[in-house]
Amino acid sequence: MKKLILGLFFILCVFKLNAQSCDEIMEFVKSKDYGTTYTSYNSTAISKVTFYSVSVDYQTHYFAIVCFKPNEYSYNCSEYIYKVGSNTKFNYSSNYYNSAGKAFWKYIEPYSDVLGCSPNFD
Repeated sequence: MKKLILGLFFILCVFKLNAQSCDEIMEFVKSKDYGTTYTSYNSTAISKVTFYSVSVDYQTHYFAIVCFKPNEYSYNCSEYIYKVGSNTKFNYSSNYYNSAGKAFWKYIEPYSDVLGCSPNFD
């Protein structure tokens, strides 16, 4: 019973976050934590990934904001937010130096449907 109540509580927290726009979620997350940034100088696609942990209603939520490198039409990178698991930061940080792209696809991109705030790579 306790697991059922915790599960429902988690779903409500995610629903609460999904009711906001992606920009609002990103602004909220950035306002609550400084984050830890991993810069990818050698990557052709990813400039940096910043991980945040934010407490909402006494529960910690984990986010990654990925800054994709600008294209020829833009000088600024494009930021997208992902709601990730608690071990994503550790997994990404352990693997991004060899290939930020591979680490992104393995550890962050699988969470792309949680908030629906990621680019469509199809």
